[in-house]
Amino acid sequence: MIESGDLDETLDAVVERALLGGPRRYTRTRVAELSGVPVERAQKLWVALGFPAAASDDEVAFTDADVTAVRTFTAMGPIAGADEQSQVTAARTLGRAMARLAEWQADLITRELGDGEITAQTIKVLGELQEYAWHRHLAAALGRSHESGGTTRQLLVGFADMVGYTRLSRHLDPDELTELLDTFESATTDAITTHGGWVIKNVGDEVMFAAENVRDGARIAVAMNAAVTAAAQRISEMPQIRTGLAYGPVLTRFGDLYGTVVNVAARLTGVARPGTILLDDGAAAALGEDDAEFTLRHLRGVRVKGFSRLRSHVLRERKRK
Repeated sequence: MIESGDLDETLDAVVERALLGGPRRYTRTRVAELSGVPVERAQKLWVALGFPAAASDDEVAFTDADVTAVRTFTAMGPIAGADEQSQVTAARTLGRAMARLAEWQADLITRELGDGEITAQTIKVLGELQEYAWHRHLAAALGRSHESGGTTRQLLVGFADMVGYTRLSRHLDPDELTELLDTFESATTDAITTHGGWVIKNVGDEVMFAAENVRDGARIAVAMNAAVTAAAQRISEMPQIRTGLAYGPVLTRFGDLYGTVVNVAARLTGVARPGTILLDDGAAAALGEDDAEFTLRHLRGVRVKGFSRLRSHVLRERKRK
């Protein structure tokens, strides 16, 4: 392992020794031999993780850590599934998540330090923080309701996006756009986690989230509106958000959610007016007409893509006397 004071080592040396677990010494055929896995299957796992295939059987591109990883994936039947396709799917999901995290970390390191100052100690600290965050998130995920033991759960699904973002982003410089996105992500994430929900994913100007019940989802939506409104007091370009919530059975698959409920929440977001929160019939029924915290105003059905008549309900926080 490189000592933290060895600042004069090249980036390639740091990457090879601190990240790859040693020098590149094996061809893909040799990896297959050492791992006991057919070369075609090993290559499928490698590509599924998001890495380019070796140019030829003669290219020395793999390390001892790669051999260990292939063995691990093929031995994790109880978790990833015993068949090859299940393991490839698990590898693909892990690869996508790690690729996005790695791109951010690489940008952070090179922006703050520069390639010439990357050390094994820098990488070690990032690794420790990453493992800590993963442990905490896994503990939280395991603590949520998974009583069904299957892939379908009853959840509140929500989307929130910034109104007019495409037009707005055209005239913002990179620093202004970065501040806008950081503020949006901070405001929405804080509201989601504070009220018991969790972020499914951020895609540009939109966040997708979930909660165990409709009341938590409603509190999240109201809190997001309040946070964005407060942010607009200091960022003049901060647009309003619109939010759609739907409740019912959803398919959970590799950390993402699928099904009609997800589609309904997305469509409601698309037709919501700036600053408003729309609920579907399922969420409105779960919340009830005489809720002490929120009021509902029922709207006429609208025609949207995939739904000939989508009913919606405007959610507002009940005024305190």
